[in-house]
Amino acid sequence: MLLVLISGFALSQAFRTAAGIMAPALQQEFQLSPQQLGLFAAAFHFSFAALQLFMGMGLDVYGPRRTVLTVFPLAVGGSIVTAAAPSYGFLILGQVLTGIGCAPAFLACTVFISRRFAGERFAAVNGAALGIGSVGLLLTGTPLAWVIQHVSWRAGFYVLSACGALAWLAILLLVRDAHEEHVQHQQVDVSSALRGYGELFRLPHTLGIVTLALFSYASFMALRGLWLTPLLIDRHGFTLVQTGNVAIAISVLGMIGAPLFGRLDPGERHRRAWIIVCALATALMFVCMALRPAAWVEMALALGISLLSGFGTLQYADVRSAYPARMTGRAMAVFTMAMFLGVAVIQWLTGGIASLAGRLHAEPYAAVLSAIGVLLAFAALAFRMLPAPGGASTRAGEPSQSAP
Repeated sequence: MLLVLISGFALSQAFRTAAGIMAPALQQEFQLSPQQLGLFAAAFHFSFAALQLFMGMGLDVYGPRRTVLTVFPLAVGGSIVTAAAPSYGFLILGQVLTGIGCAPAFLACTVFISRRFAGERFAAVNGAALGIGSVGLLLTGTPLAWVIQHVSWRAGFYVLSACGALAWLAILLLVRDAHEEHVQHQQVDVSSALRGYGELFRLPHTLGIVTLALFSYASFMALRGLWLTPLLIDRHGFTLVQTGNVAIAISVLGMIGAPLFGRLDPGERHRRAWIIVCALATALMFVCMALRPAAWVEMALALGISLLSGFGTLQYADVRSAYPARMTGRAMAVFTMAMFLGVAVIQWLTGGIASLAGRLHAEPYAAVLSAIGVLLAFAALAFRMLPAPGGASTRAGEPSQSAP
């Protein structure tokens, strides 16, 4: 059942990274500026992030299966709207619908794992889920590049919508929620749930966790999901299929990185130090890419960033251990919301930076990559300096002394 749920997450990964491989074709057909392209990529993540708190409520009350089955058809429909878009406005609408439809995709997997697997296995199983779900990134590499080059970018979105429909059907037929009969009679108490989120934000260590979440995954997604393809084409003269091959290699390393970090999880005592080191190392790689190295060096740095992106598994484990058991679902929802809100902000922001750099006759990609590296380094330092979780009592499932 977990593997079937991961199929929905894999399609979510494909939808959110399609903008990168579609970028040259979209810019040509709709005459998009870098800022407009950034907003197109960000629209998915804005809508995705905005729904996380409500998806967390739905998952708690109705379970992963019902929540995904109810919402995921919007992803299929949104992809069709994007494929048929006659104008830029319809492109944005399609991305918004797709983002809403994909909103519960990975959170559903995380909740399923937390309910069905022992606590000591969480990091390893969640890391494996992240790695397997990254198969969706493979779709937006060479296969999608081939479809775009030989048919059209619109055909690419139609293919993604068909795959999404198959994933929805598999979840309908094969996944069952625990205690499903009991779940269906519950109702969502929105005001109570929102008060619970307020309790979470009053804990002092939430700020540091959210700050790093805003920039860590967003940094990787800005590269893989938006700027990689135009960068390789404009800087080094790659063809679309060649950039697809690089995207495939990056995706494969991403698939390896998440479960690898899950297996290497050093435990609560050293986990946060590992997170800080990985974030700073990633920031340094972005700055090195900004210096316009040779093509093979640039690709090696991009591959290194992809592998290190697996430290997100450690962040999920940190969130799980930082809050009492009664707050785990809300904490995961807030963390996921912060991650994808960060993706939206970074993609929109870097689009503006690229446009500004162009007007100043500077190289847009150097400006974009430098900005990403600086923001990620700032977030890592904030994570280090802001309050850490209170102590073992919190991780064991009891409120810490700082809890209200």
